[in-house]
Amino acid sequence: MGGEDVVIDPWGSAQSTDYSRITEQFGLASMDDVSVPNPSRLHRRGIIFAHRDLDTVLASQRLGDSYGVLTGLMPSGQMHMGHSMVIDQVKWFQEQGGDVTIAVADLESQATRGVSLAKGRDIALREYVAYYAALGLDPDKCSVYFQSSRPIVQRLGFQLGKRTNLNEFESIYGFSGDTNLAHVQAPLVQVGDILHPQTESYGGLRPIVVPVGVDQDPHLRLTRGLAAKTNWFNVKDGSSSGVVIGLSVQDDNAEVLGKLPNGRLDKDKLNSVFGGLVASLEHLGFSDILSNPKQGTVSVPSATPNDTIRIRMKLLEYERSLGGMGLLAPSSTYHHFAVGLTGEKMSSSKPKTTIFLGDDLKAVEKKIKRAFSGGQATVEEHRRLGGNPDIDVAYRYMMYFFEDDDAYLHEVNSRYRSGDILAGEMKQMCIDRATVWLGELHEMRDQTEHLVTEFLASDARY
Repeated sequence: MGGEDVVIDPWGSAQSTDYSRITEQFGLASMDDVSVPNPSRLHRRGIIFAHRDLDTVLASQRLGDSYGVLTGLMPSGQMHMGHSMVIDQVKWFQEQGGDVTIAVADLESQATRGVSLAKGRDIALREYVAYYAALGLDPDKCSVYFQSSRPIVQRLGFQLGKRTNLNEFESIYGFSGDTNLAHVQAPLVQVGDILHPQTESYGGLRPIVVPVGVDQDPHLRLTRGLAAKTNWFNVKDGSSSGVVIGLSVQDDNAEVLGKLPNGRLDKDKLNSVFGGLVASLEHLGFSDILSNPKQGTVSVPSATPNDTIRIRMKLLEYERSLGGMGLLAPSSTYHHFAVGLTGEKMSSSKPKTTIFLGDDLKAVEKKIKRAFSGGQATVEEHRRLGGNPDIDVAYRYMMYFFEDDDAYLHEVNSRYRSGDILAGEMKQMCIDRATVWLGELHEMRDQTEHLVTEFLASDARY
C-alpha cells in the first residue's frame, strides 16, 4: 500500500497529509531553499511548505514590479479558522506590494450546492468579506468580484477548454463517465478566475500567485498546463549555457508566424516576426542574440537562470502585440491543512471540527476543551512520558493561529513533550489566546463592517 499514488480531490473531505509524497509525486518545489523577505508566522514555522514558480513573484517583489495574488471563496457556509489562514497569506502578499483579486464562486456554488445567486451574494458579503476587512486586508488594493457578473471568466474557460479533453480531466481529477457535468465545467471557470487578472482589462500582464491548500493543486496544474499551451514562444535551457527560444505554431497563430495554407512559409513574414523577437530581447540588454529563422529558434548564450523570467515576460508582451493571449502560468504556494478539533480535516459542513470566526467565545471555550489531545491517559503517565504536540489540537491552533512568539511556542513544545505542561493546561493556554484573538476580531468586525462595499469591484456593485 505504501507504494500507491496519493490521490488529491479538491472537493473531498478526506485528504492525505503525507506532504513529502505529495511534493514528490506532483512535482512541487520545497520552500526549504526559498529566501522569503519578511517571512510570516506561516513561513517561519514551515506551514507553507511548497510552491510552484514562487521565484517569479519574489523577483517582482525585489524589482518593485507589479504582481497579483488571487484567492476565492465558496459562498455556501461560514468562515472558519482554516479560511483565515489563507487570508493571512493574502494579507502578507498585499503587504509586500501585491494587488489582490478575490473570486466569489457563486456559479459553482449554485451548480454544485444549490445556493441561489442572491443567497450566495449575501453569504459572501456577510460571512466572508466582512471578516476580510476585520482581518486587515486593505480595500484599496483588493478587488472582490462574482463569477456570475464577470463574463471574461467564463469566456476564458470556454476558449481554453478546446485545449484540454476528458482524458486529461480523468487524469487530473479522477472524473469518470458518471461525473456530474457541473464538476466538469467548474474547473474551467476556475481557470478563467486564475488567469483573467493578467488580461489588459484587469491589471495587465504580471505574475499572479495563488495561495492554496494542497488539495487545490489540481486546479493549478490544469491552469498552468492550459496557459503554457497558448504560448507562441517557448523558453528552454540551452545545451551548454543560456536559453533557446522556439516558436510554437498553432492553428490560431500559424498565419501570423508565416505559415501559409499550403504548408509553405512566408519567409518575409517569418523574418519580420524574428526581427521583432530579437528587438524585444535587445531591450533587456543582451548583445549575443543568435537568430535562426530557418530552424525556428533564437539563442541567448549569456542568459542566466535569473534572466529567464525577464525573457518570458518580454516574449509574452511581444506575443500580445502580435495578437496572442500572452498568458503567464500562475505561481502558487501550498500550506498544510489546519487540523480539525476532532483530529480530522476542518470543514464548514462539520461544525464540531472547527471554530467559526463568528462563534460565541463561550462556545469556543467548550470546543477547545473537547478538542483532540496529544496528552497521556493519566496525569502520572503524562508526567512520566510527556505529551505529543504534533497531534495536539490546542498546541497546533496556537502554532497556526494564536501565538506569534516563536521562542515562547518552542518553549511550550519542549515543556509539553517533557510532561511539564499537562494536556488540560495546554488547552487552557489555547483558550486564553483564542479568546483574546477572536474577541479582538469581533470588535474589528464591528469597526470595519462599513468598508465591505469598498472591497467590491465595479461589476460587483449593484
